Amino acid sequence: MDNIKSRVDELRNILNEANYNYYVLDNPTITDQEFDAYLRELENLEAKYPEYDDANSPTKRVGGMVIDKFSKITHKIPMLSLPDVFNEDEIRDFDERIRKSGFNPEYVCELKIDGLSVSLRYENGKFISGATRGNGVEGEDITHNVRTIKTVPMIIKDNVSIEVRGEIYMGKETLAKLNFEREKEGLPKLQNCRNAAAGSIRQLDSKVAAKRNLDTFIYHLPNPLDYGIKTHYEALEYMKKLGFKTNPNNRLVKDINGIMDFIHEMGEKRDELPYDIDGVVVKVNDLEMQKKLGFTSKFPRWAIAYKFPATEVLTKLEDIIFTVGRTGRITPNAVLSPVIVSGSTIRRATLHNAEYIYEKGLKIGDTISIHKAGDVIPEVGEVKLERRTGNEKDFVMITNCPICNTPLVKDEDKTDHRCPNEKCPSRMINSLIHFASKGAMNILGLGDSVIEDFFNLGFIRSIPDIYNLYNHREDLVELEGYGNKSVNQLLDSIDDSKLNSLERLLSGLGITGIGDKTALALSKKFKTIDRLMELSVEELTNIKDIGATLANNIYSFFNDSNNIELINTLKELGINMEYKGEEEINNELITGKKFVVTGTLDFASRDEIESLIEKYGGSTSSSVSKKTDVVIVGRNAGSKYTKAMELGITIWDEEQARSIFKDLGEI
Repeated sequence: MDNIKSRVDELRNILNEANYNYYVLDNPTITDQEFDAYLRELENLEAKYPEYDDANSPTKRVGGMVIDKFSKITHKIPMLSLPDVFNEDEIRDFDERIRKSGFNPEYVCELKIDGLSVSLRYENGKFISGATRGNGVEGEDITHNVRTIKTVPMIIKDNVSIEVRGEIYMGKETLAKLNFEREKEGLPKLQNCRNAAAGSIRQLDSKVAAKRNLDTFIYHLPNPLDYGIKTHYEALEYMKKLGFKTNPNNRLVKDINGIMDFIHEMGEKRDELPYDIDGVVVKVNDLEMQKKLGFTSKFPRWAIAYKFPATEVLTKLEDIIFTVGRTGRITPNAVLSPVIVSGSTIRRATLHNAEYIYEKGLKIGDTISIHKAGDVIPEVGEVKLERRTGNEKDFVMITNCPICNTPLVKDEDKTDHRCPNEKCPSRMINSLIHFASKGAMNILGLGDSVIEDFFNLGFIRSIPDIYNLYNHREDLVELEGYGNKSVNQLLDSIDDSKLNSLERLLSGLGITGIGDKTALALSKKFKTIDRLMELSVEELTNIKDIGATLANNIYSFFNDSNNIELINTLKELGINMEYKGEEEINNELITGKKFVVTGTLDFASRDEIESLIEKYGGSTSSSVSKKTDVVIVGRNAGSKYTKAMELGITIWDEEQARSIFKDLGEI
């Protein structure tokens, strides 16, 4: 038996080394026939001697593990995102801020791979788990699918326990081949590499993920000092030495000029790369310097992500159609000749309101430019007047609801049109969509089109119907595109949403004027929905950032008999009605006060300062008024500083603000 065990170990070593040479180094050392012969021999031995089975064996690369749903993995060190910048001035500001803090940094420039973040953990050199970023604190366990990725070593070249982080992505050629096969099978094409990778890694059946030929680049070691490493560049070299695939385009540069050269060079090479990138990541190289620069509540101060300018293309404005939102707001939408922008096919773009269309001078039939803001949302740019033929049609705003034909009313500011019919089917559908959305109850699998289908089928006509959907289980599994697994996942997600904290429910109820921030602030302050329902208009108006209009909206909602009945029904269905989040940290200088941040500050960006203010129970606004308590003033503050002086509002200059946040341990 010892001979069998030795042969199994030998075969695994041969195959692991061959995988590393082929997939990571792009330098095959044995032929495909030899590889297949070794693999078949190992498969036969593992089948005959199951006592030698190993989850990290090369035979497991083909997948086969099937899970019912994704469990969660808590990150030992939070997976923070990076602050985005969109122009060279912001990059120079980043460099200047670091140098003004007394440092003279080198930087590592890396490509921003357009995929999805992953954390890989190893114990004593053996792979044990893979997880998505998730919310930064907790991610989804995707171990079964990560095992199928050939560039992820199951055993690393040192007997250490370690966590590394990087990006899972799909190559351009892989996507092209996959779409060719899908087209032959009559399946819709996958739009772009990022979505294809994200969809592949979240398959419950690892055989599906295995067929997608996913790849990785590893770029971050969360605790490098534990391994005697002093720079980020050394960390990259160390991870490469352990057997991880790192990107060959990383570059160590001396100053801001080196950063700019790298960005310009990679911008020109972007289309030639075999994978998609959407920018460049810049990190301070020295780890001790990183430690001293520290973090904000959201981001490291020693790194940024520069996003390439959005790609712009021309297309034809075929028509303008209208949709009805959950509050009755009418939105005109551009119907476009299908066009690919940054890898996605765009057929629609919002036109916001009638005034927006008149300002742009749009006519049906115009040739217009389209770009994706931040490489995400399609936006209409400008009309190409030189392409007009004279056959274009003027835009005419509708006067009646396109769904229920009720005459429209115009908002007080004369900008938006609304359908006043609260029973309008489109308003009801959009209210349900909003309730289930990511920013509200976050019910996975209950997206826009699914809700619309279920509404039309009569399964969901009200919010409580969502929580009674299990009564239609047998009908659901018979629908095209559904089955036992997908229906079970949907029903599990609905059941899980019952445990959400109060602010998600409050946001989902769709009270006019209540967004995520206000919902969270009210939930933190009053703890339960019952307490909120007891508040008078006067009590609501006395709350910071709640004006008379919003106070009336909240009071009216909670005193409407239909809404009271809805909340009582949801209680009976087991939906949580209490705040379950973390408490604010109180500070007498910040808690309960309203701040305005103006001008340029060197020690932190405006977003970073506003996040800190909210962390300590303060609120922020973009304009100075009598309700403002403190104005934080940087360079070139302008009119807001002048107005604060006129109103006698407390002013913190940069030195004072820096000192306060430093005393709190935030900088």
